[in-house]
Amino acid sequence: MTGKMKGYGVVVPFKEFGPVEAEIPQIGPLDALAEPVALAACSSDPHQVHAGLPAGLILGHEVAARIVEVGAEVKCFKPGDVVAVGAVTPDYLTPEIQDNLTQHSGGQNGGMNWCVFENGTFAEYFRIRQVDLNACPIPEGLSYEHAVMAADMCTTGFHGAELANIQFGDTVVVCGIGPVGLMAVAASALRGAGRIIAIGNRQNTIDLAKEYGATDIVKYKDGPIDDQVIELLGGKQPDAVITAGGNADSFARCINMVKPNGYVSNLNAQTFDAVIPNAYTLGFCSHKHINGGLCPGGRRRLERLFALMTAGRLDPTKLISHRFHGFEHIQDAYDLMAFKEDHPEVVKPIVFID
Repeated sequence: MTGKMKGYGVVVPFKEFGPVEAEIPQIGPLDALAEPVALAACSSDPHQVHAGLPAGLILGHEVAARIVEVGAEVKCFKPGDVVAVGAVTPDYLTPEIQDNLTQHSGGQNGGMNWCVFENGTFAEYFRIRQVDLNACPIPEGLSYEHAVMAADMCTTGFHGAELANIQFGDTVVVCGIGPVGLMAVAASALRGAGRIIAIGNRQNTIDLAKEYGATDIVKYKDGPIDDQVIELLGGKQPDAVITAGGNADSFARCINMVKPNGYVSNLNAQTFDAVIPNAYTLGFCSHKHINGGLCPGGRRRLERLFALMTAGRLDPTKLISHRFHGFEHIQDAYDLMAFKEDHPEVVKPIVFID
């Protein structure tokens, strides 16, 4: 298939998101051409606009899609199949795969293909590279909503719990309870955390955090979060902290509050003014682990997340606060994430492509 297609992406770097036009992507023998059936906007979409990505680049990386065309060597899928695809779609033909660095296949962050190295999913058509390994059938009983939430929110939040090395009985703090933080709460509970302290402020996300397993709530507007957490724990420090929101100050406080030899797992887009507190004194000798990175990609990751959903142990559709119908509403979903301060009720918007 050739020709032009409509999409939504960077109109003016650093400034404007909106409608764009691009060539329909061409596929290789291992790839598939797909059209979205449902997609979601992410907080990282406005971050990418304001990071200065080039004009004309189509954004979007959370999607359930219908396959339109497959390459000659594709074995598992055919046109008409509806699949889930993760936000990270590794190139499995690179040396980094042998080092278990799927997120960095082909170079640093190379697994994060959409919106960086090629057009993303806010388009009439997009390419799924190496579709047999990067797409996953949606199990019977699950919806497009489950699939779209699995694509990024679930896998990223769960990766936060993995990076935090949570052991059963641990005390875990999740700083920031937007959709990723809420999935980090759920993942911490599933990994066996004994006590989960969620840091937020909005009542709707506080209520969801409790549903997903938070045992305690700390409101960041009530004072320094590290002081509040340590007071709540009777002077003790938590075993792990997952940062899924906040700013440079809260990140420093998360590092400060975690116990010696504890883990800080960072999922937040930290700014250049983020610092490691006391790194130049004895604080640097406390053996604290600071981890961060892209979530893993690939079909098996999605299959594992879907297994939790079909078993009734995880329902990520509770994250969805806004539902739109129609391609043109990608703009509305983006605006909700770009101007969240004006929409305190928003958690996660989804767009169904009718």
